[in-house]
Formats: sequence, structure tokens, C-alpha cells
Amino acid sequence: MNLLKIARVPAIVVSPQDSVMTAVNKMVDAGVGAVAVVENNNLVGIFTERDLMNRVVHKHLSALETPVRDVMTPNPHVAPATEMEPGEAFEFMTDKHFRHLPIVDQEGKIQGMLSVRHLMHHIVEKLSHELEGLSAYLTADGIGGD
Repeated sequence: MNLLKIARVPAIVVSPQDSVMTAVNKMVDAGVGAVAVVENNNLVGIFTERDLMNRVVHKHLSALETPVRDVMTPNPHVAPATEMEPGEAFEFMTDKHFRHLPIVDQEGKIQGMLSVRHLMHHIVEKLSHELEGLSAYLTADGIGGD
């Protein structure tokens, strides 16, 4: 399955020169916990709620004056849009303690942002459909029933 089917597409994007406040405003407006940091169409970093807490608020930096490049996570791990299954992505993210994973195309251009929440929703939906199918099979009154 293509991860872009369950990720936020397109990803919310900021530039390294943007202020932390600009990034935070975009995150709040879009209801997301991370933004991709892009320069010249290349993913150069990710800025997350955790970066905001640990690298800005905790260090008493000004969100209005601090550029994202100073507090982002540079060169983040990424997932290829078509080569990773949701289960693999979930395992990778939990092993690395990531809550957000940029999805890139074959040229490394940002295509979307996958969150653990997206993956959990997908997994619950998939299991729900499987349980419905199993329930229908087990409660069938036709041949092979009671």
C-alpha cells in the first residue's frame, strides 16, 4: 500500500528562514504536530512539537526571532512513498521513537507527512473490516452453519 493514502498530503511546509512562530502558526492552523522544512524543493529538516518544547520553550528562546533552521531536526529519516508498508512504517517509527515521518518520492522530494495517529487509524480501520468479515462468516446460517 502506498503510504500517501494514509498520510497528510501535501505536507505542511516551512522554509529554514521562517521563524518558529510561523511554523507554530502553520501547525496550529492545520492541526498537525510537525512541518517539513524545505529549501529549494529539498527536504532539509523537520520541526515538531517536541522540537518546540525541548529546543525553544525549555531554552527560553523567542519564537518570533528564532529561525526554524536553528531548532529543527536536520536530515530527518524519511519513508519512500511506494516501498514501505504501513506495518513497516509503524515498526520503524516506534523503534526510532518518531511520531512523524516525512514521505518522499524517488527524487527525495517531500510528498506527505505520516503520523503515528494516521497509522493507528489505518490499523484500527483494517482490523475492524477484518473482524466484520470474520463475524459475518461465523454467524452465517447457510451451509456449514450450525
